[in-house]
Amino acid sequence: MKRARHVPGNVRISSGRIPLVSLVELIAVADHLNFRHAANNLGVTQSSVSTRIKALEETLGILLFERRHRGVRLTEAGRRFVTEVSSGIEQLDYAIRTVGAMSEGVEGTLNIGLHSSIASGFLANLRREYRASYPMIQQSVLEGRSTETIAMVREGKLDAAFVVGPVNAPDCHSRLLWCEPILVALPLDHPLAGRDTITWLDLVDELFLVRHGGTGPQVFEHVVRRISERQRSPRIHRCDVARDTLMGMVASGDGITLTSEATTHVPFPGVVFQPIADETEPARFTAVWSPHNRNPALINLLDLATQISRSTGAI
Repeated sequence: MKRARHVPGNVRISSGRIPLVSLVELIAVADHLNFRHAANNLGVTQSSVSTRIKALEETLGILLFERRHRGVRLTEAGRRFVTEVSSGIEQLDYAIRTVGAMSEGVEGTLNIGLHSSIASGFLANLRREYRASYPMIQQSVLEGRSTETIAMVREGKLDAAFVVGPVNAPDCHSRLLWCEPILVALPLDHPLAGRDTITWLDLVDELFLVRHGGTGPQVFEHVVRRISERQRSPRIHRCDVARDTLMGMVASGDGITLTSEATTHVPFPGVVFQPIADETEPARFTAVWSPHNRNPALINLLDLATQISRSTGAI
């Protein structure tokens, strides 16, 4: 019997001296301990399997199998080599399947930017359905101002940003996904809280509380425009607070504010949400992403968002 010796360090699959198919056939023979059975399982001829195994043994300089009349038996060196090769083939197969899954957008990471006021409603439903369809995609959510999240989209730190109002980002792609009615948030004991109908004329003398962040800039512009259209000067107090704190200020009687319908899905004690009868412009919510982003998970998200938008009549 030919004595096994150490496999030279310069023997590499990448060198072309050992074809990958030879290793696959090696594992098949080791499993069946029979060249004919291994060949049948692989759908090739017995002679081709025998030839490749012999060439592999010559390249390695070791005897992998002891040939017998009714089959073969692994040598000690062959058993150790097959163990290592099998482990490597499994890792290679896993790597191929993982890369394939990522290329199809079924595994990987999706980084989303938004501000807390749109974390419910359409976007919450979208994320829930996306998770159901692509459970192996990890959704990472970051809250921030629209300008900040759009900047992070440009830098490649976020795959998409969901913002309110018009988007001034000519170097990015954007898509209107859904609209929601604009509501006025009033203290529970406000004289208008129990009214069946509220118009902008009823609100011209009110003090509006507007955040610096989140949807604050859009709310500020909208209030100024609507009050100015009625030949009055708007009363606005800018607040550097979070949304929950702002609603707490409304409940305390510090003023009123505007919000969208999605906000009402989360109850705020002491606050009443009322529609504005003559408000014809809804809050418009848009997805923003970079044209250079090739993340398949993002493409699947946008496709699903469009499907939901069309099926629910969100725009």
